[in-house]
Amino acid sequence: MSESVCVFEWRYGSPEMKRLFSRINILKTYAKVETALMYALWKVGLANEDEYKAVAEASDRIDVKRVDELESRLGHDIMALAVHLSELAGDKGRMVHFGATSYDIVDTAYALIIKDALYIITKKLEKIISTLIEYSEKYKDVIMVGRTHGQHADPITLGFKLANYIYEFSRSLERIKEARKRVLKAKFAGAVGTMAAWGELGLKIQEEVCRFLNLPPHEITTQVSPRDGYAELIAILAILASQMDRLALEVRELMRPEIMELAEGTATVRVGSSTMPHKANPVTAEKISGLAKVMRAFVMTALENIPLWHERDLTNSSSERILLSHSFLTIDEMLDSTIELLSNLVIYPENMKKNLHLTKGSIMAESIMVRLTLKGLPRHEAHELLMKIARTSENFSEAVMKSEEIRKYLSEREIREALTPERYLGSYDELIKRAIDYAKQVMELPE
Repeated sequence: MSESVCVFEWRYGSPEMKRLFSRINILKTYAKVETALMYALWKVGLANEDEYKAVAEASDRIDVKRVDELESRLGHDIMALAVHLSELAGDKGRMVHFGATSYDIVDTAYALIIKDALYIITKKLEKIISTLIEYSEKYKDVIMVGRTHGQHADPITLGFKLANYIYEFSRSLERIKEARKRVLKAKFAGAVGTMAAWGELGLKIQEEVCRFLNLPPHEITTQVSPRDGYAELIAILAILASQMDRLALEVRELMRPEIMELAEGTATVRVGSSTMPHKANPVTAEKISGLAKVMRAFVMTALENIPLWHERDLTNSSSERILLSHSFLTIDEMLDSTIELLSNLVIYPENMKKNLHLTKGSIMAESIMVRLTLKGLPRHEAHELLMKIARTSENFSEAVMKSEEIRKYLSEREIREALTPERYLGSYDELIKRAIDYAKQVMELPE
């Protein structure tokens, strides 16, 4: 019995995504494209209906072992499949693969597989966006520390923080939907793209194949589809992976015991360490961040596959056997993990409130500076004054209240208002609404 080698066989990737990129499904999809060719040959008069039906029936009886036997002898996977289909169709298999080149079959088959894979991805991404919308609306007014450079900056709300992720994920969803028109196309044009083997019937055969498979054709190709399509798609998926990485990193950072504003809910019910009993680790978030590194690395391979010799060489083939399946399985696992992360997210508003006052008012320094400037103190002087107070006083709020220089411009009531986080949130509620409205518009775009 052979041992499993690839981690995706037992650890990562959903059953539905694994099925799409399984050996049997790839072969059956190749056979479906060969069937589409036979249908087209029948429609243009180069084959008859019985021959088409025989190949269509044969495509349901693909024997992987027989294909492997033929490939070991012939040294060519698509030729092995074509011979196998011809064998299964008997005397009605004479026209199998007529006029086609291997990548008419391969590229067109992968367009069909990727079409199904993108459907799975978009539905999972939409679920993530919808969950974030629920959180953002629920926690719209929960005030927390806004951080830049890891330091306390200005107050924000949790709903506002999450709305930024809504916007970013929606942009990825829009990219995926928009890229489909360049990626999900049939390549059916023969050995170097001229359709020469089909003579004057080439365009008609392509048209019938595309109608059968419900795919539009590329306008022009060499022996293969232009690889910029795959490169664009993998780059888009890598951007999505990096966005999930950013969200996972946010949870990891805010789960630190000294912060503890967000946490993985499942962390407390699993073993955190084999030696430290107290540990509760953000392992789901860390898995997301780890797989994002792999996803970003795939982009280089996809870009390297764009330049091929002349009308085509074989340098893309081996790498794409790994690239396409593993890219989709990686992003699929990341999406499922992000859904899990969000569905079990624990939120600690009381810690957000505590941390908001950790710096004893200095988080409101900009608020004071703005009011001073509006009252006539030059902005740069107000900035210098408040920076000095923040860096020399133990309690910023008390120091500001006692500052004679500040009292020249602001009353006690005005200072207290300026030190109130709830009064320094800007247009946060409208900005959250804008992000949610944008997300809903993108989710309504056609697949």
